[in-house]
Amino acid sequence: MKDDVWSRDEIESPCVKICVVHPESRLCTGCLRTIDEITHWSKMSSEDRRTIMQDLPGRAGQLTKRRGGRAARLAR
Repeated sequence: MKDDVWSRDEIESPCVKICVVHPESRLCTGCLRTIDEITHWSKMSSEDRRTIMQDLPGRAGQLTKRRGGRAARLAR
C-alpha cells in the first residue's frame, strides 16, 4: 500500500530550529530568512521558495557578531 497523503513535491523549509532574529540584519540566525519570508513560507510558490533558497548562502555575511549585549547597545 502506497501512502500518497504525506508525499509532497514542495521545497523543504531551511529552518534548523534556531530561531533568533539578529537585531541589525533582521535575519534569523538559524535559517537566514527574514521574518516576512518565514511567515509567508507555507503559502509561497515553489519558484519563490527556490529563489530564497538560492539567496540564503550569500546572506551569512550579513550577520555580524554581537558584542557587549545590552550595555553596548545603550552606549551607542
